Formats: sequence, C-alpha cells, structure tokens
Amino acid sequence: MDEAAVSELRSQLEASNQGHLLQFWDDLDLTQKQALFQDVSSINLAKVTEYFKRTTRQQSSEKSDERLRPVPDELCGSISRMKAAEFDQYNKLGLQAISENKVAALLLAGGQGTRLGVPYPKGMYSVGLPSQKTLYQLQAERILKLQRLAKELTGNDCTIPWYIMTSEHTQEKTEKFFAEHNHFGLKSADIVFFEQHMLPCFTFDGKIILESKDQVARAPNGNGGLYQALGTSGIVTDMRRRGVTCMHVYCVDNILVKVADPVFVGFCQSQDADCAAKVVKKASPTEPVGVICEVDDHFEVVEYSEITLETAEKRRPDGQLAYNAGNICNHYFTTDFVEAVINDYEDDLDHHVAKKKIPFVDADGTKVKPTVPNGIKMEKFVFDVFQFSKKFAVLEVLREDEFSPLKNGGRADKDCPQSCCFALQGLHHRWVMAAGGQFMDGAGSVLPLIPPL
Repeated sequence: MDEAAVSELRSQLEASNQGHLLQFWDDLDLTQKQALFQDVSSINLAKVTEYFKRTTRQQSSEKSDERLRPVPDELCGSISRMKAAEFDQYNKLGLQAISENKVAALLLAGGQGTRLGVPYPKGMYSVGLPSQKTLYQLQAERILKLQRLAKELTGNDCTIPWYIMTSEHTQEKTEKFFAEHNHFGLKSADIVFFEQHMLPCFTFDGKIILESKDQVARAPNGNGGLYQALGTSGIVTDMRRRGVTCMHVYCVDNILVKVADPVFVGFCQSQDADCAAKVVKKASPTEPVGVICEVDDHFEVVEYSEITLETAEKRRPDGQLAYNAGNICNHYFTTDFVEAVINDYEDDLDHHVAKKKIPFVDADGTKVKPTVPNGIKMEKFVFDVFQFSKKFAVLEVLREDEFSPLKNGGRADKDCPQSCCFALQGLHHRWVMAAGGQFMDGAGSVLPLIPPL
C-alpha cells in the first residue's frame, strides 16, 4: 500500500469527522486494506456529509395544510367516469404510439425480498398462483401481449423496450434469472438493465457506518435515484436512438400493474402532459398513503403524516374526500421531461430519511445485527420530480383492477402473497364474467355468481 496515500486519506477522514472508518486498519491483511482503501476513497465525503446535514435538517413535524389544494378537476381523468368511446379513443392513441416504437416501460426493481423472507430480488417472487409465475414473468407477458395488440391494430411490428433499474444487491441475480428463463420470450436486446447508485449509511449523529472491518455500509439511494442512474448509464441516449418519446415508470411489487398501459399513454398524450400519475381513491381519510396535491404553485406527493386529520377528512360536495388522489408509484414521463430533470433539476431533489436496522461492527470489531433502527439510509423518491412539470395530469384508476402491492411476507394480513394472489385471480374472474364466460365445478355444474349460504 502507498503509505502516503493512506496518510492523505486518513487526514481527509479526520477533517470530515469520519476517522473511525480506518479504526481497524492495523487488523487487516493487505487484500482487506486495499478493499477498504478503494471503498472509502470512492466516497465523495463533502457531498455525502452535506446530504446528511441537509436531509436531517429538513425533517419537520409541521403540517402542510395551509399550502395545499386538491389537484384541479381539469387535470384529472377517471376510469370509472370515462365513457366507452373516450376509453377506446385513449386506448387506440396509446396502441398507435406503441406501434411506432415510441413507448418504453421502465421498471424500478432495486429492492430485495427481505421483508418477504427470501434472499433474492422481489421480482423473482411467486405469490402462489396456479401457474407459479413470478412478478417478472407476469410483466414480461403483458409487454408481449401489448406488442401483439399494437400490431393487430396497425399492422406494424413493434417493440416496447424494457428498462430495468436494479441495485448492487439485485443486478447480477436479476440478469441471471432473465437469461435462465429465455427473457420470457422477449428479445434480450430489448431488455436493458442498469444500476442505481449507492450511498453510505449514517448513524443518527452523522457517522458513516462500517458494515465490516473492511467495508462501508451502503444502501440504494431510493427509487428517486432513477434520474442520476439514467444520466450516468446512457439510458436516455439509448431511448433517443430507439425513437422513444415517453415512458411508463412503475414499481416491481404491484402484481396488477398494467405495464405501458395504452389507455394511460393515450390519456397523457391527449392532455399533452409531460408528467402524469395514476392514482387510486383513498380507502379512508386515515389510510397511510401519500396524496398528490397542488402545493403552492406546483404538484407534490404529500405524505399522510404531513396532513392534519381535519384536512384529511374534508369532503367535496359529492361526498368524496377532497384529498383523495392516493399515490401508487405509477407514472408517465416524456423523454424530454426526464432529460430536463437529469440536466437541470437532479441536484435539487432532496433526500428523505429512512430509519433502518443497519448491520455494523462495534468498537471491538464484532458484527452486530441490530433489533431496532440504529441508522439512516438517505433516499430520493421518484415522484419528487412532479414539481418540475410544465403540464401535469392525473388518471384515477380502480384499485381492484390496478393496485395490489407485495410488501409483506405470508404472515401479514394485507399487501402479502395471499392478497396479491386473490387480487389477480379476482381480476381474471371479472374478465371472464364480463366476456360472458361461466365457471364450473369438477362435476361440470355451473357455479352460481353468488355462492349459497
């Protein structure tokens, strides 16, 4: 090791109050020293410590009520109130754009299946459908179907490129999984994997955490790290090369997601929107879900904890909740808008505090798995870019048709494998009934719509 370089690094760490990162230096062998030196040297200390200060400083329990207004009606569409002719018009507009190779799907898939009790990426999880299809397979097959529908409408062979943002923890396993399953029938050249960036984890008092004697604890920088990752990975350049003008951005864990939904695309294009979001009606005033609102002169997702109960319970003249646009992380962006965010606004996006249980080594060098939150992961949110939109739009969809997230393991009573399985089977049941189909039991008898008591 270059002792001068080590000495310089030690001085930089001490100046940033992070000297503890080399506290076990003398215990390490040469390979471990080289690994730790590279790991710590790769950290922009000035930048990450400023992130920490700014992120923890901006935490506030103040409510935002006085600054809030519901999203104006003229910016909102609704699937439940949409006439059949309007629905068909949007659907055709979307399929036309797909047939011209203008639409991409962008999947946020950096999360592990830790809360599900599995050691692999969440997209590889099977909720227990009879087919045993995973989340990845369900989404891939929806893309294949859309490409066929667009060709049937226009006669054009077309492609919906699928951009998949992974993390350091999920990239290798995800790519291998797709390869082992022949990319679920899609062309491998049309599936593009890219990694989001990682940030060091901090203790509550601002010290970077050591995961082991020779490694800093790091975590993905949240789904809002999308924009930095797009900028550094050349994805937007690839989109431009393919002729992509807009994209559908969504999270991996929603089993009901309509990938690159042509109705959503058509609606957004008819509104000339550069940025849009699907929402569902809140189940109750106190449902713990963020709400899309107009805040001052722009649009934001306001967390439920930032609104007083009095405001959450406000009603419109028709009896609906005034603040009813529940965010489901299901978005439409034009390529121009995303490029503007990358070039002009990415540095303005604030990080948010996530208090987590972060494994660490104690002063004796012993690895510890904490049972309570002991540190902070700094995350950006993908929807924080709404504030930069010049033409925003919202489409309200039916929860039972489009939103059933997989968040928890099998012992939970909601947002779990069982609830996801029931949600998808319920959707398919409704499709069969709407098409005039019937269900029969094993003996060939038609099952009644409402089972007898």
